[in-house]
Amino acid sequence: MMQRSFAGLIVTASLISALGASAIRSTPQNSDVARSVRSSSTNTATTGPDYKIGPQDMLRIDVWKEPDISRIVPVRPDGKITLPLVNDVQAAGLTTTQLAAKIAEGLKKYITSPQVTVGVTEINSRRIFVNGEVAHPGAFPLIPNMTVLQALSSAGGFTQFAREKKIYILRMENGKQVKYPFNYKEAVSGKNVEQNIILEGGDIIVVP
Repeated sequence: MMQRSFAGLIVTASLISALGASAIRSTPQNSDVARSVRSSSTNTATTGPDYKIGPQDMLRIDVWKEPDISRIVPVRPDGKITLPLVNDVQAAGLTTTQLAAKIAEGLKKYITSPQVTVGVTEINSRRIFVNGEVAHPGAFPLIPNMTVLQALSSAGGFTQFAREKKIYILRMENGKQVKYPFNYKEAVSGKNVEQNIILEGGDIIVVP
């Protein structure tokens, strides 16, 4: 009787051990799934419908039923992207909806009723650049409502060779580069304050 009870205990213990090992083996699989979900959730960046694409952003271009054209592409410093068939397309300054329409229009020569969607996978254009005769030229994070004067201050001020009255800002608007003059002497003295514009991502301040 005691032998049968002891044997039953051994069988029960074996079953519990087997179930425990199975659970342990399944845990990494669940972790892998979780990592996969987390990874896929980071494939697109959060942007509103009015977000304007900027240089160095990463874009996902999906053309329905055309896997050879669909791809992730960077926006070059000149604001353009390159795709098969349509070649160079101006992207900077456009929303994702506007760019999708532009690509679809170019593809109509080769594809019947192309359906294009565009998403931003990485936002890298939320920076401004200060070049020329400043103490610390380079790229700077764009803070909300940042003005030209604030950006120049972030760059550490001017060198002794700076032409403070001849500063200008370069900006991409509707696919074209626009130049805004800026007179530092006037701005700090309260004259023509409207030239101290609020900066946008990708703006370049040049101090000759």
